Amino acid sequence: MNIAVPSEKLKPADFASDQEVRWCPGCGDYAILKAVQRTLPDLDTPKEKYVFVSGIGCSSRFPYYMSTYGFHTIHGRAPAFATGIKIANPDLDVWMVTGDGDGFSIGGNHMLHVLRRNVNIQILLCNNEIYGLTKGQYSPTSEIGLRTPSSPTGSVDRPLKPLVFTLGAGARFAARGYDTQKTLPEILKRAHAHQGTSMVEILQNCIVYNDAVFDNILARDVAADKQIHLQHGQPLIFGADKNMGIRLNTKTLTLEAVVIGENGVTEDDILVHDEKNRALASMLAEMDGHELPVAMGVLYCDPAETYENGITHQMEIAQEAATPSIDALLRKGHTWQV
Repeated sequence: MNIAVPSEKLKPADFASDQEVRWCPGCGDYAILKAVQRTLPDLDTPKEKYVFVSGIGCSSRFPYYMSTYGFHTIHGRAPAFATGIKIANPDLDVWMVTGDGDGFSIGGNHMLHVLRRNVNIQILLCNNEIYGLTKGQYSPTSEIGLRTPSSPTGSVDRPLKPLVFTLGAGARFAARGYDTQKTLPEILKRAHAHQGTSMVEILQNCIVYNDAVFDNILARDVAADKQIHLQHGQPLIFGADKNMGIRLNTKTLTLEAVVIGENGVTEDDILVHDEKNRALASMLAEMDGHELPVAMGVLYCDPAETYENGITHQMEIAQEAATPSIDALLRKGHTWQV
């Protein structure tokens, strides 16, 4: 009698390649890489099924450092490659790694279409609000007034909010975390479990060209008041004393921060997070840490039919149809005798 011997569980080290990891010392990409390598052993996917696809930028070195299949592709075009890979072989587990410049500047058009099509891939957006690889120019997500080599007197561009873009494009999953977050693997697991395009924005520090850019929301002394960690079905409560909450102002149809126990506010007035509510997710994505805290975790998760499933279904119908006749095709429709 043959007894199946269970395969040994993979470890994070099994996903580390033999390449020397070369980012600037202190770069947030190191932490993101480790988070991904900690995540994959817990997923129900054979190692040979993983594919990591990237464009151009600091974070796009990712495929070299993963002991998986990988493609380091063209600036801004990673979504097109990832889409092609998933359509050609839907059984592959495709992860796309990009940055705020690669993904939303030169790659904005491609990003739009992979999101609206709902291709079943995971997108990791490493957002450091700067162009790091090309030496510190301002990016589509940089704040107004940022002085860089390409904006010496301060950027005048309004910054793009990646998750607002994501939801506006029709994506069915949007989440946010940050590079050194201990629970980042849990967010990545949620993204992987989602059937369709999963966008995870990861706030990432660039120690050389944009150091401490997120300290206003990530620093220990402000984190409790500047972050709100979302849980489906739970009230939107935050603050060091857990006495702050998010309420909907029904007159202006906007969100506002309130103190529970003041001015008659009770916990019943606080909104409850609903991952399937796109309108709520869009308002949460707008929160930027100024008047309202930054939303962390899964903002939106509402699965729908995936793009590659639709393509596969069409191919199956075509294969089941009668063999086409070139002669019949040429004679089909209107003909004329001259």
